[in-house]
Amino acid sequence: MPSTNRCGKRSRAAESRPHPPPSPIPASRQPRTCQAASELGAYKWEDAGKAPAVPRIAAVSLEMSAGLVHIKNPHLEAMDEDVLYHLDLGTKTHDLPAMFGDVKFVCVGGSPNRMRSFAQFMHKELGLEGDGEDLADICAGTDRYAMYRVGPVLSISHGMGIPSVSIMLHELIKLLHHAKCRDVTIIRIGTSGGLGVQAGSVVITDRAVDARFQPRFEQVVLGDVVVRGTDLDGGLVEELLACSEAIPDFPTLVGHTMCTYDFYEGQGRLDGALCSFSNEKKLQYLKRAHDAGVRNIEMESTAFAALCGLCGLRAAVVCVTLLDRLEGDQIRASHEVLQEYQQRPQRLVAAFIRRRLGLRAAAGNTRPSSD
Repeated sequence: MPSTNRCGKRSRAAESRPHPPPSPIPASRQPRTCQAASELGAYKWEDAGKAPAVPRIAAVSLEMSAGLVHIKNPHLEAMDEDVLYHLDLGTKTHDLPAMFGDVKFVCVGGSPNRMRSFAQFMHKELGLEGDGEDLADICAGTDRYAMYRVGPVLSISHGMGIPSVSIMLHELIKLLHHAKCRDVTIIRIGTSGGLGVQAGSVVITDRAVDARFQPRFEQVVLGDVVVRGTDLDGGLVEELLACSEAIPDFPTLVGHTMCTYDFYEGQGRLDGALCSFSNEKKLQYLKRAHDAGVRNIEMESTAFAALCGLCGLRAAVVCVTLLDRLEGDQIRASHEVLQEYQQRPQRLVAAFIRRRLGLRAAAGNTRPSSD
């Protein structure tokens, strides 16, 4: 286990220590791969180890200028209008550059209430006029997601799991592109189950891995398994960790985050409607994950990292742990304790945004309000 200081933060010695190598994947199970545009010069899908059965699909990256969001879909250029259906926005119905053009930080999280609370917290942290209680939901015309704008910060809910966060991200990334946003940083703020760390710890993700501990995101596209990398911005990890030094009342650490497709069987829980394994098998699996560098488990990070990385967005994942999965499956902390836990990553991200903007913390305001 990496060495940490008394607050659970990674030490410099631990930072230089190499992570355990991922488990090899048999050649017979190698899927079709998708490499990043920066590696190929264009966006291409290739078969691993053999010529592709169909022509390669190459898409032109639009707006490759420095700082702009890269949309890797040539079909969008030919569209007269782009309807962002799940956000209740569109290129003809809304002036997206006027509404969002100066956004610099996008913060996403599962719960609409939590993201509203975060927006209200940022309203105070940025020293804006008013109390922020009357913030309008930009996506009020739909019940899929909630979105709030506070100065240069956009706060958006993404629902639960890979399908929901993927839909939101496709439309959010197109929104940022149409709005001609530049130099955007996007951070997922969430909750998770810990592995070998105490409840209430905040984990800054250095690598998003799948349920086999591989740094990749798999998706079936037109019948083919496409694999995309899940790299996150290392510089953001270090910035966030540095910001945590000013918030000593909860432990913050850096580690791998495992992303699964399911809350119950996929995460090795014994308390779902279905379970086909023993407690011993569960613990063996979770200990293997811990040995591979995993420190928390959630259900969005690989898709989040893959989509953001391919589209040129600097991205980070910051999640609080609600329990240690090596000690149990059910979340038994009180509502009040869980509310305070959920505020911890919000406080860290707010400190990061303030530092980036050269602002001090708002006087008398160190915590978000409860939902």
